[in-house]
Amino acid sequence: MPQKKLIAPFISENISLSSRVVMAPMNRRRAIKGIPSPSMITYYQQRAGAGLLISDNIAVSSNGGAYMNTPGIYTKNQKDAWKKVVEGVHTKGGKIFAQLVQSGRVGHPAIQNNEPLIAPSAIPVNETIRIPDNSYQSMTIPDAISTEEIPVWVKVFKEAAINAMEAGFDGVEIHAAHGFLIDQFINPLSNTRTDEYGGSIENRTRFLFEVMQEVIAAIGKHKVGIRLSPFREIYDLKTYPEELATHEYILDELQKLDILYVHFSNAVADGKPSIPLSFLENARQRFKNIIMIAGGFSIETAEEILQTGLVDLVAFGKLYISNPDLAERIKNDLPMADWDEETFYHGGDKGYTDYPKISFQGCIEC
Repeated sequence: MPQKKLIAPFISENISLSSRVVMAPMNRRRAIKGIPSPSMITYYQQRAGAGLLISDNIAVSSNGGAYMNTPGIYTKNQKDAWKKVVEGVHTKGGKIFAQLVQSGRVGHPAIQNNEPLIAPSAIPVNETIRIPDNSYQSMTIPDAISTEEIPVWVKVFKEAAINAMEAGFDGVEIHAAHGFLIDQFINPLSNTRTDEYGGSIENRTRFLFEVMQEVIAAIGKHKVGIRLSPFREIYDLKTYPEELATHEYILDELQKLDILYVHFSNAVADGKPSIPLSFLENARQRFKNIIMIAGGFSIETAEEILQTGLVDLVAFGKLYISNPDLAERIKNDLPMADWDEETFYHGGDKGYTDYPKISFQGCIEC
């Protein structure tokens, strides 16, 4: 089918993009000791033709990256390395946002600087994770954050956002999805607190909005997006009776904050999306700024969802791994390359920077 909206420029009051094709945030785990590698400069430059790039998950603290070799932005060396990545993207005419994450109870002390995991409540994830000796170990019981400590973690997000802007990023995306720390506060299955951060919808989302307010105050509301994953079952988090009402409340409050965008993370299981069209229709009524969606989209289905008007941008993950020139391929109706799942999370430059671009004549350009 002909692509119309997908490769058309996106122009709004607060951001202009060359297309509606976004590279989704993916943790490719190539940052040794949390410092972005020179290969990451090449990787992002190769994909700078996207309307917008969203970075790997970037840890906001030394115990904030769930997996080995997750990049951080809490030290000067990390910030300086990211500055080179961002400069590389900008020299190619691209735009890039930093996705900021604290993984909370997801991870292991052996990965996270031998520091304990943290969470709203001392409830572990009943899963294993690979640690530096290449064994798989159970995720440990996290330390429940005390009420008095919460402002400290709010400030950590704020400082990470400031660091991202000083590194030259065009904006930040707060990761409030996928069972990580902010999502752990939102979900009553991982948040059994009895203070003002637990119980009611307003209380369970309080940490989220304190983070958003501080980040907005630091860098400006039109430089801030958020990632959410309503109805996504991950890391022991299941759907719960108040989930729709919770996300309706979140969207209403985000509209009041007037942030740049909301980015929904969808998952497809047995052909069924985790985020139904009815939810997107509801979201569009509640949130008037940019709505982005990622997860399980082909070029054809991405165009279809854009044509409904329910979303403004579509983010691609796996297709961007193996097609660094994805936007150009879509525009010129060129074939797509297959990806190698074995190298998604390791392998150095193999399966990372060695996917070739394709010319408009269909010839491979190495």
